[in-house]
Amino acid sequence: MLEDLKKYSVVLASNSPRRKELLSGLGVNFSVKTLPDVDESFPDALKGEEIPLFIARKKADAYKVLFSSVNSNEVEEPLLVITADTIVWLEDEVLGKPANATEARAMLSKLSGKKHQVITGVCLTTASWQKSFAAVSEVQFSSLTEEEVDYYIQNYCPYDKAGAYGVQEWIGFIGVESIQGSYFNVMGLPIQRLYRELKTIK
Repeated sequence: MLEDLKKYSVVLASNSPRRKELLSGLGVNFSVKTLPDVDESFPDALKGEEIPLFIARKKADAYKVLFSSVNSNEVEEPLLVITADTIVWLEDEVLGKPANATEARAMLSKLSGKKHQVITGVCLTTASWQKSFAAVSEVQFSSLTEEEVDYYIQNYCPYDKAGAYGVQEWIGFIGVESIQGSYFNVMGLPIQRLYRELKTIK
């Protein structure tokens, strides 16, 4: 599958082990490049899916140096760089990655008993073109007790996850009542949509 993709040297520009795991599941040959320090701020006027799309493109811009620095005699295939960004969108508010336990506790308390959106923006970039898209999943949380929130924060790692939670972890097992849309998108990469987009590459 994805025969036309084989002419590219695919790079996943992400620090996320979950995105690496999901892309590996497609059977795509790719390398992982650690992200440089990217300013993930965005204009206040942006809303919803505009935000992760904006940041995914900023991440792609950080890798444009790859296209100018690669020696064509050393690399036969053109580069295809995949960047992504995920946010949690709750009542017109962005919940990003918490900086500490206090922020994580506040985010999980806000999500408790409510429905929110998980939105991932994905950007595909080569030296000659760029394509981006967003995927949205709606997640309904049950009401969480303070003890449950504290247990999760103390025993897991919410600090590298938008909204302070990983759906594939304990908090997802006990807290997520339903998901409308892609489960894998909630993990951080809408892999089925990405597969469809990669199939269109010629």
